[in-house]
Amino acid sequence: MGHLSPNPSIRQGDSVRRLLLPSRVVWWLLPAAVAVVGCSGPFPQSTLHPASDFGTAIDSLYRTIFWFAVGVFVIVEGLLIVILIRFRARPGGEAKHVHGSTVLEIAWTLAPAVVLVFIAVPTMQTIFDVGGAPPEDALEVEVVGHQWWWEFRYPQLGITTANELHVARGRPVALSMTSADVIHSFWVPKLGGKRDVNPGRNTRIVFTPDSADTYLGQCAEFCGESHANMRFRVVVDEPDVFDQWSRAQAVAPAPVESLGDLARQGAEAFARIRQPGNHSCVACHAIEGVSFGVLGPNLTHVAGRTTLAAGILPNTTEGLTRWLRNPPGEKPGSLMPDIDLSDQEIAALVAYLQGLE
Repeated sequence: MGHLSPNPSIRQGDSVRRLLLPSRVVWWLLPAAVAVVGCSGPFPQSTLHPASDFGTAIDSLYRTIFWFAVGVFVIVEGLLIVILIRFRARPGGEAKHVHGSTVLEIAWTLAPAVVLVFIAVPTMQTIFDVGGAPPEDALEVEVVGHQWWWEFRYPQLGITTANELHVARGRPVALSMTSADVIHSFWVPKLGGKRDVNPGRNTRIVFTPDSADTYLGQCAEFCGESHANMRFRVVVDEPDVFDQWSRAQAVAPAPVESLGDLARQGAEAFARIRQPGNHSCVACHAIEGVSFGVLGPNLTHVAGRTTLAAGILPNTTEGLTRWLRNPPGEKPGSLMPDIDLSDQEIAALVAYLQGLE
C-alpha cells in the first residue's frame, strides 16, 4: 500500500494562519502602544493639573460634565444592547411593526432637556465664580500683546517687564489685557482660563496661584508668522521672593560708567544710529535712565530673565549672540531687523545686556 502525501491545500492554509497570527497581534498591540504613549509625559501645558483657584474651578466643571457624559453613554448604549438582543431576528419569526409611541417621543424629548439643565447649572455657577470682581488686595497687571511678544506692566509697583510674568503665591492676580496690533489670546493652561486679547478693548482674568513654580503660557489665537513663537512664562514666587524681585525691578540698572570696557562699548553701540534705515536699539527698547522706546520689549533688567525672544532662546551668551546676529532668522517675521552687526559689536552688546540685572 503506497504512502499518502499531505494535502497541499491544508499545508497552504496552515501557512496563511501562521502568517496572519502575528499581524493580528500587531493590530491589537498597536492601539495599546498608542494609548501608553498618549498617557506618558511630561505635559507642561496640561490643563489636568491646575495650580490656581481659576484652574481648579474649570477642572471641576470639566470633570462634572465628563461624568454626566459617561452616564448618558452608559444609559444609551445599555438600551441599545437590550433592544438589539430582545428584538433580534429569530428563525421563523417576524418583527413587530410599531408605527409610533407617544410615551417614547415625550421621553426622548425631555431627557436631553434634563441633561442640559444638569450641565447648565454648574456651568453658569462656574462662569459667575471666575468672572467676579477682583479682591481689593489683588496684584494688578496690565498685559499687552504684541507681534510676537508679551508686555507686562505693574501700575501699583511702577515696573514693566516682558515675556515673564512674576506673581506671588496665594495673592490674587487681576490681569487687564489688550493688544497693540492684532487679536492674540492669553493662555496659561495650568493656571486656567483663556482670553482673547483684542486691540481697543480690555479683557480680564482673575486668579490666585496656589503653588510656587514656573508655568508655561502661549498665544492661542493665530496672529501671524511667528504665532507659535509667541510664548511666555508665569513665575509664581513665594511672597518674600516676589517682594525682593519687585524691589529689584524698581531700581535702575548700574550706570554705564561702572561697567567694564566691553560693556561700555556695548552701551555705545546700543545708542548708535545705524545707516541705512536709521536703526538703533534705543529707538525701540526702553532701559530705565537710558532710553524710552516702546516698540520692543523693555530691557531694563533683561539679564534677570530666563529666556529671550518670547521664550524661544535661553538667556545665555550663546542665545544673545544668536539673537543679535540674525533676529528674523531665529524668529520668522520678527519686527526686529538684522542690522548687520559686526562680531565685535555683538560681543559688546552681549556684555552690556548681561550687566542689566
